Amino acid sequence: MKVVVLSGGVGGARFCQGVVDAVDDVTVVGNVGDDVEVLGLHVSPDLDSILYALAGVNDEERGWGRAGETWRVLETAAELGGETWFRLGDLDLAVHLVRTQALRDGATLSQVTARLARALGVRPTILPATDDRLRTWIATPAGEFPFQEWFVGRGHRDEVDAVRFEGGASATPASGVLEAMAAADLLLLAPSNPYVSIAPILAVAGIRDALMARRVPCVAVSPLIGGRAVKGPADRMLARLAGGTSPAHVAACYSGLIDALVVDESDAADLDGLDVRVIVTRTLMVDADARRRLAEAALGAVPA
Repeated sequence: MKVVVLSGGVGGARFCQGVVDAVDDVTVVGNVGDDVEVLGLHVSPDLDSILYALAGVNDEERGWGRAGETWRVLETAAELGGETWFRLGDLDLAVHLVRTQALRDGATLSQVTARLARALGVRPTILPATDDRLRTWIATPAGEFPFQEWFVGRGHRDEVDAVRFEGGASATPASGVLEAMAAADLLLLAPSNPYVSIAPILAVAGIRDALMARRVPCVAVSPLIGGRAVKGPADRMLARLAGGTSPAHVAACYSGLIDALVVDESDAADLDGLDVRVIVTRTLMVDADARRRLAEAALGAVPA
């Protein structure tokens, strides 16, 4: 079976681990809307979370970054008056140094991502949604902010009035994205924030159209458990922008794009208003077995 997963960072990356454990032929299309320049380096947080998770080097306890990380460079940068609001560990910095140099030498983001994946022994294909510049902006009562300034710098404390994607109208899918989607037997939307993780991918011209024209099932996994986000602001954003946090509100974010929605057992009594197939299971990914069980539940949308 060929599977394509559209994914954001931490939660999506964990889900991708489960999919890769269950299926041999997997392509992950990662969000680049939250890419940011820090200390002159090009940082791709969601791509890196996916990369580290599939390489088995992610920090499970912290939820982001590399396991066994140290912080000497950041500590020294702070002593020198450098910016430290976005925490980059020493191992993480090596990835950003290599990426930034390659981009400056003329490589595309997808070429650099493939190079990093090979170096870390990652078997599945990881593709950025686009090689073009695409940035997520968050409109709040306090003003409009680049995603990372709002999410990390301001601790995502501001309520969200709107989300926009700078460059979305002109961005084109990275090489291989549409081809992988066309060849897939199943399309999956990871349990990532619909507004700031999946929507930036869908903002790239052609990707949403490919989902609309799909000839195979597309299954989304809800990022909420009991109407609450495991981590991050997805529940607050859904409540404010969609009007609620039920499975129907999650599905509405993907109207016309999905055939089924995977929801947690704790949400099984709140299925009113859903017009897609519902798959009920335990969705909390506490370990490798839980990740695989969740992936297999989503994969079950394709008849054996």
